[in-house]
Amino acid sequence: MSMQKEKILITGACGQIGTELTRELRLLYGQDHVVAADIHIRPPGISNYVQLDVLQEEMLDLVVKECGITQIYHLAAMLSAKGEKNLEAAWNLNVHSLLSVLKIAGKRSLSKVFWPSSIAVFGTGSPQYNCPQQAPTEPKTVYGISKRAGEYWCNYYHEKFGVDVRSLRYPGLISYTAQPGGGTTDYAVDIYHHALTSGEYTCYLAEDRCLPMMYMQDALRATIELMEAPAERLSVRTSYNLAGLSFAPCDLAASIKKHMPGFKVAYEPDFRDTIAAGWPASIDDEQSRQDWGWKPYFNLASMTADMLNQLVVQKGIALPVVAEIPAYEFFPHES
Repeated sequence: MSMQKEKILITGACGQIGTELTRELRLLYGQDHVVAADIHIRPPGISNYVQLDVLQEEMLDLVVKECGITQIYHLAAMLSAKGEKNLEAAWNLNVHSLLSVLKIAGKRSLSKVFWPSSIAVFGTGSPQYNCPQQAPTEPKTVYGISKRAGEYWCNYYHEKFGVDVRSLRYPGLISYTAQPGGGTTDYAVDIYHHALTSGEYTCYLAEDRCLPMMYMQDALRATIELMEAPAERLSVRTSYNLAGLSFAPCDLAASIKKHMPGFKVAYEPDFRDTIAAGWPASIDDEQSRQDWGWKPYFNLASMTADMLNQLVVQKGIALPVVAEIPAYEFFPHES
């Protein structure tokens, strides 16, 4: 099916990933070919929008049928920190909505489904450094448990019903556009905002708690590249490991201080640090590189420069010029 004929539904379109992925997919496929959906009332300025509770399977199926949907990017989920305070609700949303999407995909013969997993599937039994694709998974949060279960369901529906479902194990994501959504790694977004508004930040993770992270532009590109890859090249139908950056809060603070020397950071670890302690410090994504040519673009220095540049403009703050970064191409390794 050609790109022009695809009709895409994005659930969770008002979330951290959904907000930016909706924009990118509309640039690729056209405004009328991408339907944004979320449980919230339509936000101002968003067209082609459906208010939808993904736990209402009949309504989800009706939207797919009436809108002529051929692909679903199912992003609706409850993240790790918030999920630990709402166990049953997190499990219900994260797993049962995925099952509805997979059933509808099989019933309606959709061309593709994307569903994000997470590094939260790993646990204390996983290798701490360069955690491989087939590492043991012993998740310690309801979010991680739901994501690991979801990976198995994706593989099951692919093998049993031929659903072309594709998935990535996202690391912590950093974005200047959307607000954090209740994840353990959200400090890496908050810290930039505090640096520019108050000049100080109290971090809920230990200063040396190294975690896999990724700038949102790289995450969006990885998602679209995976979905555009020929099906025969894909060897993983649970979820692909995906790596970009690995750093600790102290590393991120140091990168900000290069531009804002007076920035102050304190550390008061809470329950979120306990969650993070069970995750790997770095990820081996060799399978993604081999199967569909994945290659990250941003490093810590270029990400910090771009975050500060973008947020300065958004907030209208007078700040000395931040070092320029190389021009970003959405598909930089295609030429």
